[in-house]
Amino acid sequence: MELKNKSTRLRLLDFRSPQMRAFHMTWFAFFLCFFAWFGVAPLMKVIREEMHLTRDQIGWCVIGSVSITVLARLVIGWVCDRIGPRYAYTGLLLVGSIPVMGIGLAESFEAFLAFRVMIGMIGAAFVITQYHTSLMFAPNCVGTANATSAGWGNMGGGVTQLVMPLLLAGFVSVPGLSAEAGWRACMVAAGVVCALMGVAYFLLTQDTPDGNFSDLRARGLLPGRSAVRGTFLEAARDSRVWILFIVYAACFGIELTVNGVAALYFADGFEYFRSLDGIQAMKTAGMIASVFGLMNLFARTLGGWFGDRFGSVWGLSGRTRWLFLTLFCEGLALMVFSQMSVLTTAIPALIVFSLFVQMSEGATFSVVPFISQRALGSVSGIVGAGGNAGAVAAGFLFKTEAITWSTAFFILGALVTCCSFLTFAIHFSEAAETDARRAIQSAVDMRNAEPELVSA
Repeated sequence: MELKNKSTRLRLLDFRSPQMRAFHMTWFAFFLCFFAWFGVAPLMKVIREEMHLTRDQIGWCVIGSVSITVLARLVIGWVCDRIGPRYAYTGLLLVGSIPVMGIGLAESFEAFLAFRVMIGMIGAAFVITQYHTSLMFAPNCVGTANATSAGWGNMGGGVTQLVMPLLLAGFVSVPGLSAEAGWRACMVAAGVVCALMGVAYFLLTQDTPDGNFSDLRARGLLPGRSAVRGTFLEAARDSRVWILFIVYAACFGIELTVNGVAALYFADGFEYFRSLDGIQAMKTAGMIASVFGLMNLFARTLGGWFGDRFGSVWGLSGRTRWLFLTLFCEGLALMVFSQMSVLTTAIPALIVFSLFVQMSEGATFSVVPFISQRALGSVSGIVGAGGNAGAVAAGFLFKTEAITWSTAFFILGALVTCCSFLTFAIHFSEAAETDARRAIQSAVDMRNAEPELVSA
């Protein structure tokens, strides 16, 4: 789908143009989804004690939290191609808020796990985020726009590690409210905010720079739904899509896994925390774990920005070479982090690892928009689902009693390093390279002309 009037640059202080309004709304919606998605992770120490959860049960919770997202991301990409990102995001936020609030009512492990699985559907928000920004931004900056919107959204996974324990402490300070009631109140509050965001998204955004899908189709400016039939199969037949599926499993899948286990990994595995009481240990471990997610403030943007720069100099193949570099370094950094046994070395290693894992994610989605314009939603959905498929697979390493969590991290690091070499199998035709160069040059020319148009 070729659309006109895409923005050729990011103007972060612009909240009025449809392109930048969509950018800000989509990253903030994804931020809230991510916050709610992993809201229970930093609270698991209290939940574990209340429900008497075993390591096996906690492992199932980690797996469950990301399992349904695989299917949700596959479906939501197909939905976006048909009804547009505005309706898709609104529906997802409203429906997804129900299990977020519902988990606060769980009284058994089975009920808790069921809600934990259902909450995972809001992870499909990522696909809509990438789809919406891809419709709004030109080829010269689409990688940066995609990476920044997703990165700032992913930051919710870090903020929740920091905020949820503090919110719990605030609820517990209310006379007569226990820690058990407090964590439930935290999740209800997160669900309510997601629902309100769904209403706001419907009211404040539009699908494309020139209007909504329904309006454009009515005016004959956009092909009807029948024109996008078969796009999912078209995307599924492209081997490059499945390579990116594996690549994204090796970066975003790892981030999801770390978000799910980091607080417990620090609280249970480092001597420092054994001298602290339960709530204090949880707050401190959450603060440390939050560093990983908070790196999304800039790290994923760097991945997309460098992807755009490599693409402008070396073409589409330059984007894939940058992807290899980030993914290879991510694997090495994860293996180093897994061997750290004291906080003074573990925290710097976590920061370096976080930098590369998030740059890899940004680099991946600086490639995705160039695979297929017609099947953009389906390509984004399949690749996005790869991240969750990777998290599901990784979750089994943290479920088993046979290995320690540090060994599980080391194994994952080795696998990521091996996966990085798959990027050399992503190829583009000469025609695709030529079209991309022309599109980028056209966008650059438009951007350079903008000051003259404004002055006139």
